[in-house]
Amino acid sequence: MEVNDSDFQEKVIQASKEKLVAVDFWAPWCGPCRMLAPHIEKAVESVKEKAILAKVNVDENPAIAHKYGVMSIPTVKFFKDGEIVNEFVGVRTEEQIKEIMKKLI
Repeated sequence: MEVNDSDFQEKVIQASKEKLVAVDFWAPWCGPCRMLAPHIEKAVESVKEKAILAKVNVDENPAIAHKYGVMSIPTVKFFKDGEIVNEFVGVRTEEQIKEIMKKLI
């Protein structure tokens, strides 16, 4: 799901009280972001009963990216109970992302 500055609180922070929320901070011009997208989508889909994916376009939503200290993209931050519980910067494989999530779910 796409998330923006105005609905981040509801779609990510509130949702993270029920499920793990993986937030992918990206931009359309970012090559590595496009490389990461299918890997994170498949990884989250594999545990869809326990996790959801939120995507934040940093060009369109600079306030939320700034609030969470996103300096490079792609950046993925995992939220649980309203807090960041893990994060990574750069491209990861589907298996690497699954391993991270397995420890958080």
